[in-house]
Amino acid sequence: MYQWLADSDTGTLVIRGQPVTIDYLQGGPKGQGRIKIEAREVERLKELMRVRPRPPWQRRPATKRRHYPGITVELGNPGD
Repeated sequence: MYQWLADSDTGTLVIRGQPVTIDYLQGGPKGQGRIKIEAREVERLKELMRVRPRPPWQRRPATKRRHYPGITVELGNPGD
């Protein structure tokens, strides 16, 4: 968690391809105390990490081409 916070501070934290910053407080007289993260911030981070299923990608069926543009001779073995 400390590494995530350090990366967030420098702007290099990326979750699922998105740059993310974490909103947190650090108590203590010199900012060296306990780290406090609100529950809604934890929920926001959990949502960013959530994997959402995507429908499978549909491919178009291959089409057979009988005519090739620019080719004016019959295709096949030259010896036949």
